[in-house]
Amino acid sequence: MSSPKRKLLSGNEAVARGAYEAGVLFAAAYPGTPSTEILEALATYEEVDCQWSPNEKVAMEVAIGASMCGARSLVAMKHVGLNVASDALMTLSYTGIKGGLVVVSADDPGMHSSQNEQDNRNYAKFAKIPMLEPSDSEEARLFVRRAFEISERFDTPVLLRVTTRISHSKSVARLGVRKELNRELSFEKNVAKYVMVPANARLRHTLVEKRLESLSALSDRIPINRIEKGNPAYGGTLGIITSGVAYQYCKEVAPGASYLKLGMSYPLPVRKVHEFARMVKKLVVVEELDPFLEEQVRAMGLKVHGKPAELRCGELNPELVREILTGKKNPASGGVSGGRPPVMCPGCGHRGVFYVLSRLKVPVTGDIGCYTLGALPPLQSLDTCICMGAAIGNAAGMSRVLPPEKRKRVVAVIGDSTFLHAGMPGLMDMAYNRTPGTVIILDNSTTAMTGRQDHPGTGRTLKGTETKTIDYEKLCLALGADSVRTVDPYNLEDVEFAVRAAMEEKGLSVVISRRQCVLIGRMRHAAPLRVDADKCTRCKVCLRLGCSAILLNEDGTIEIDPLLCNGCGMCSQVCRVEAIL
Repeated sequence: MSSPKRKLLSGNEAVARGAYEAGVLFAAAYPGTPSTEILEALATYEEVDCQWSPNEKVAMEVAIGASMCGARSLVAMKHVGLNVASDALMTLSYTGIKGGLVVVSADDPGMHSSQNEQDNRNYAKFAKIPMLEPSDSEEARLFVRRAFEISERFDTPVLLRVTTRISHSKSVARLGVRKELNRELSFEKNVAKYVMVPANARLRHTLVEKRLESLSALSDRIPINRIEKGNPAYGGTLGIITSGVAYQYCKEVAPGASYLKLGMSYPLPVRKVHEFARMVKKLVVVEELDPFLEEQVRAMGLKVHGKPAELRCGELNPELVREILTGKKNPASGGVSGGRPPVMCPGCGHRGVFYVLSRLKVPVTGDIGCYTLGALPPLQSLDTCICMGAAIGNAAGMSRVLPPEKRKRVVAVIGDSTFLHAGMPGLMDMAYNRTPGTVIILDNSTTAMTGRQDHPGTGRTLKGTETKTIDYEKLCLALGADSVRTVDPYNLEDVEFAVRAAMEEKGLSVVISRRQCVLIGRMRHAAPLRVDADKCTRCKVCLRLGCSAILLNEDGTIEIDPLLCNGCGMCSQVCRVEAIL
């Protein structure tokens, strides 16, 4: 018998591979770093029907529907996406499943690309569902397969938690074969199970509690929760309870310690924890973010050491783990080296809108996307960023309480994908409650921030097939906007005219800034511009655009990097002496 093939896979690719091998038939997601590549990788398998959904709640609900018909289904999202989908998840815990259903949550300790760093292990306890945590790509592949088995055996959704380091790090994984289930797909009417009116839900809650007891027993005997006895040279003194990427850090720092390595980290294996505690003299829990494991171990009546409170923020690394294990702080650890701040790409159409807004000096509520960079120097024209869709709601709230003369001056800025994700209810709210204000939709024909994924406004599906394209102008009018204008953000004069006119109106106005993302491969760029040194007065007005293609030399001269410039022409429009050609 030939040995399985091996391949270097990222954690996200391994999750996709595991789902494929488990016989998954359907998968849905909304792109969000660090989870995006899971669906992109899974979409390469012809046997799996994959889709981008408008938001995570819809993705969850579609996956639930597929599961109700017996299909193994997967839904993936970043940690804040699970907040959006949690309404469906909490009730799904009561109804249970038919075909196995795995929910992948990709957490982002350190906030590499997120507005917070919540610990979604708490969702497993909150929803009373099992959670698996892989420590490398091979475990990611295997744990997905095991998660589907647990899901169907215990009639429960299963939460698979990865973090940025697991999602994006690569390690060797085996490639197994796909398990074709060959089951008949059908929906069987079962009101008591699937219709959560109070009378049914009360009965289902009892089943959830009984299920949790059974899962606790499983946690004690499942092989992915294992005790690793340490080097006798340690004298059996140090025992570490850990999971996920923290396990890798611990093994690097203390290879001779004993370990309780948790692959199923909720519910905890109570008997195994007590057994492990009896084996060692010092019990330490090493985990990122919240003291999730530590608090549960303490609740068992065991004396355990955890990390100091200041390490509840940010990622762990080997040096920080060494501090936790030794109690001695390394003066060289914890520092963050300086770096270049993020900027919008040269030629990004968002720049034109924010340049105009910086000149108008009005309150600008922002949202999640590349355009959040409009808050940074030199543009500094975005004032808020809370969550997906919040820009419009925040603007509505401001307009409701500000004095009448200031209400129409509030501007909300939101991207096209974000508008479809969570912005439409906010616009409808403003229209319904007759709240004045201006909403700018930055339509760059993609979900740019997460890697240029398609959405309902692009006319293409995740599989690359052509489909219907949302008409934003008609959509905004249907939602109640009093006026809609469309502009090309490369034309600064038109942008300023449109925004000023929109703000002067009494009702709810929408401006659509339409310019394709410069990183989309099918976009054609103009010839790069240059600076005429004889005309340039070194006034530096062009630098206010914040374009990385415009360079300020040490001698005060201005030049344009021809390798970065794509000829958008915004800098030539702001140059007062026509020195940019």
